[in-house]
Amino acid sequence: MKKESLTDYERLDAMTDEEIEAAAWDDPDAQPTDEAFWADAELVIPKEPKTPIHIRIDSDVLRWFKSFGPGYQSRINEVLETYVKHKKERSAKVES
Repeated sequence: MKKESLTDYERLDAMTDEEIEAAAWDDPDAQPTDEAFWADAELVIPKEPKTPIHIRIDSDVLRWFKSFGPGYQSRINEVLETYVKHKKERSAKVES
């Protein structure tokens, strides 16, 4: 269910840029930022998006991951990532 916007767009459209900036500075939850705020910012390129799949997992294994609450799919993914990393490292040692 989508929530209706509470923004008064007519009032906003009637405001000058200076009035909008002053209103932003008056709002403690939405302070504007300046160059100093971004001085130490670092660009972080996100990982490739996850690929949705259908997978069959033993019920007891799934129950265990779900027992820790929301995020069980991410936890399963973390375990698989760790396994893949280990296998790759082990394979690289054997090839050396």
